[in-house]
Amino acid sequence: MIKSMTGFGKGEYDDSKRSIIVEIKTVNHRYTDISVRMPRRYTFAEDKIKSTIKKTVKRGKVDISIIVDNVAEGDVKVRLNAPVAKQYYENLNELKVLFGMEDDINLEFLAGFPDVIKTVPDVEDEEEITNALLKAVDIAGDNLDKMRIAEGNKLADDLIMRAGMIRDFTSQIEEKAPLVKGLYLAKLRDRIKDLIGDSIQIAEDRILLEAAVFADKCNITEELVRLDSHIIQLNNIITESNGADGKKLDFLVQEMNREANTIGSKANDIGITNVMLEIKSEIEKIREQVQNIE
Repeated sequence: MIKSMTGFGKGEYDDSKRSIIVEIKTVNHRYTDISVRMPRRYTFAEDKIKSTIKKTVKRGKVDISIIVDNVAEGDVKVRLNAPVAKQYYENLNELKVLFGMEDDINLEFLAGFPDVIKTVPDVEDEEEITNALLKAVDIAGDNLDKMRIAEGNKLADDLIMRAGMIRDFTSQIEEKAPLVKGLYLAKLRDRIKDLIGDSIQIAEDRILLEAAVFADKCNITEELVRLDSHIIQLNNIITESNGADGKKLDFLVQEMNREANTIGSKANDIGITNVMLEIKSEIEKIREQVQNIE
């Protein structure tokens, strides 16, 4: 079962203390690249979140967004930074004296300064909060995986269909290939006749030797066998996949393209060349699809 590297999953978890929403988006990437965006006070859970996602996503760029709402008192504490408040108060009084002002320094004004009153995470609840976050991440990961599997099934159907088309085209070439030597021999005789006419007789064995040399140069049997073998391997990987086989498929497509280029250069026949262009077109479409497979 192959999976697409592109997908989206959303997960929500709500308990008596907090409401958590997790969204995971994945796109193509050569390796595994995971980034997490969430409130800074929960960054202690980032490594475990990444480890959880790696169990599902083997390759691709992963963007995780986490929103935590309705935070209960157990998650954070409000603390007064008295030394900072004192410094603000003393400096404000100094300003009053400096400018001869009579304004009062009220509590609301003083409390509004940065770092006078701030919220800090309650470190004692880290394990509980991490477990809550991971529950939402697990739900989002499951939904992401369902989408990636569904997309992977579509990719698999398309790849198998195109592999079948290539095998059909290959069969056409296998039918044409044995005829190339005979066509070349006939053209060679006609060319000799056009050049020297019937006045000089060329030994038949010389003509046959030239045709044999030509046939050896344009023999594509081995390349056709290897191309067909690659197609069979492609089908097997797609139908029997139990892991991240995208890189394996990518390498296989490169080998298919190599054989196709060799056949095209050796065939020396316009009919085979035209069929090879169709094969190369389908291989390129397979290559593009494979780039999206995990």
